[in-house]
Amino acid sequence: MEGIRCHKCGEIAEPARVKFNTYEIDGWRCKCGEEFCDPEQSQRILLFNKLKNKSFSTEIGQIKDHLIVTIPKDAAEVLQIEAGKKVSLKIHDLHHMTVAL
Repeated sequence: MEGIRCHKCGEIAEPARVKFNTYEIDGWRCKCGEEFCDPEQSQRILLFNKLKNKSFSTEIGQIKDHLIVTIPKDAAEVLQIEAGKKVSLKIHDLHHMTVAL
């Protein structure tokens, strides 16, 4: 990641870890104290905050002899899930299970 020009003082801000909504993400920090967030990472945090603690209704499908659970696009985007990603399942009782990335 290269430095970017600070709009406040005109100097080059250097790559750094910066705080954004209580999370630490990639960004830039200038000698004058101005901080800039990586736009992709900050957008991901904003989407995460929007979806956090939200319940999703989805259906169980079937491909050949395997059952599948679909994941809404926004949730997959914020969790950076793609087809083929390995996950682990933990069964808690007859009505609850956890999926971990």
